Amino acid sequence: MIRVLLADDQALLRGAFRVLVESEPDMEVVGEASDGAEAVALARSTRADVVLMDIRMPGTDGLAATREITAAEDLTRVAVLVLTTFEADEYVAQAIRAGAAGFLGKGAEPDELLAAIRTVAAGDALLSPSATKSLIAQFLAQSGGQRPLTAEGGPAAPDLDALTAREREVLVEVAMGLPNDEIAERLGVSPLTVKTHVNRTMAKLGARDRAQLVVAAYESGLVRAAPR
Repeated sequence: MIRVLLADDQALLRGAFRVLVESEPDMEVVGEASDGAEAVALARSTRADVVLMDIRMPGTDGLAATREITAAEDLTRVAVLVLTTFEADEYVAQAIRAGAAGFLGKGAEPDELLAAIRTVAAGDALLSPSATKSLIAQFLAQSGGQRPLTAEGGPAAPDLDALTAREREVLVEVAMGLPNDEIAERLGVSPLTVKTHVNRTMAKLGARDRAQLVVAAYESGLVRAAPR
């Protein structure tokens, strides 16, 4: 059973999400939060598997709550799925940097939301709609000033020197939003081999999940945003 926590300041939306989630035999809603601070507290007390996190909430917003959840040692098994709107697109890259396992537009179809919950609950993270890749590329391309700084004051990019040639290949495919099965087919290897490469790449780059691997691929320049 996937334990889902709903974090949104709009009670009507929480009610709609609750009905949808609880219509599934493998999911249950274990709590509702109206702000980020409450979401963090409930993530801890309810032992939720997935938090559906709105970004714009009063007080502690969704980004701050996501950072707190993903940084907490006792919440390492909690996946945060950020729900965004077109008006909040500029926060997508920030949400992924904060540790969110992925994001989904609030206008998504019900089946997309349910599939996204199952995806992040399984630890595979990210990416549902096809718009995800272009959105991440767009906002990473526009947010160079938000990268961490080196001691010399310049923007730091992920160091890919520790990766093998095959791990770089797999990282490119992950950045395209492809699941392990499709990557395996494209590279002529088994899905288990792909999973091993992904896990090793995450460990070498200090990435929490596939979402942060996507960020690393763009920030390092291994993958570049397409011209608009």
